[in-house]
Amino acid sequence: MSDVICSAKGCRADAVWVLAWNNPKVHTPERRKTWLACEEHREHLSQFLGVRGFLKDVVTLAEWEPSRSG
Repeated sequence: MSDVICSAKGCRADAVWVLAWNNPKVHTPERRKTWLACEEHREHLSQFLGVRGFLKDVVTLAEWEPSRSG
């Protein structure tokens, strides 16, 4: 198990996806918060953020550039 785990409640699986998001009522437009997701929870977490209009990007953990987060 890696030190990078899924953000889904109760999940302890290795994360392989980064979901970049921001809440426009709280964050500046360029700010990116991140949730991590395993394969099983990527779609669920993406839908949760997407329905609220918060989801900005979904990339693999290997592709993520830490400087992109806020």
